[in-house]
Amino acid sequence: MSKEFRFDDAAGDNSWSTFAEMFRGSIGRQPSPWDDVFGPLSTGTVDDLVVIGQIGQSLDGRIATASGHSKYINGPAGLAHLHRLRALVDAVIIGAGTALADDPQLTVRHVTGKNPTRVVIDPSARVPASAKVFAAGDVRRLLVTVEGVRCALPSDVEIIALPAIDGHIEPRIVLAALAQRGLRRVLIEGGADTVSRFLNAGCLDRLHVVVAPILLGEGRPSFILPRIERADQALRMPVRAHRLNDEVLFDCDLSHQRVFIGRAKKSV
Repeated sequence: MSKEFRFDDAAGDNSWSTFAEMFRGSIGRQPSPWDDVFGPLSTGTVDDLVVIGQIGQSLDGRIATASGHSKYINGPAGLAHLHRLRALVDAVIIGAGTALADDPQLTVRHVTGKNPTRVVIDPSARVPASAKVFAAGDVRRLLVTVEGVRCALPSDVEIIALPAIDGHIEPRIVLAALAQRGLRRVLIEGGADTVSRFLNAGCLDRLHVVVAPILLGEGRPSFILPRIERADQALRMPVRAHRLNDEVLFDCDLSHQRVFIGRAKKSV
């Protein structure tokens, strides 16, 4: 684990804007603190894709209370970190459950930057056309669903129909379809089931876990993982820790288990 440092969310917005622009242009290494946190997301090590999972959780590993309430577990610094991730990627993915429960906008409104393409994985096409994720604007909106499912969405929402197994679409197939559409850097934002599926499938290069200094007790867990019998069977990985004001970001390197997915056909 690398040494921790104080990551001040109030750091100059101009320096962030400069970094974000140069990051998208892949122009070398930039000064701290931005490059220390986000530099590893610039280039993939397995293929030319970079896939990042993100979870915001309590100290006891919960993303919501037992009733499903989650606004807001993380504070302003954790929220700004999430929006900075959005500003650096080509696309952000959520599952249908998150779209229905939280109705997120998936914008970068808390920081300076470019809004990413919004992607919903919805095998049954349950998310209504009125959802904010499908709202018209300056970005592409994509629905990933199962072949043969009927969708009632605006004509400018792109439909990606993919094969499914037991009602689930393989994460590797989803990412390959996005790569064919020129989406190279992808953020898997939630919920826990969606992030866990990409993690279990070996499809994440990095995992960012932002831990808030609160205890929720009974609630919804951050990850849904296969059962193991022994602690030495647990997934272990290199980790770097960064302070986000009173929260802690754990940047987990999963490149050693990442499967080959493919190459993006074009740059966006």
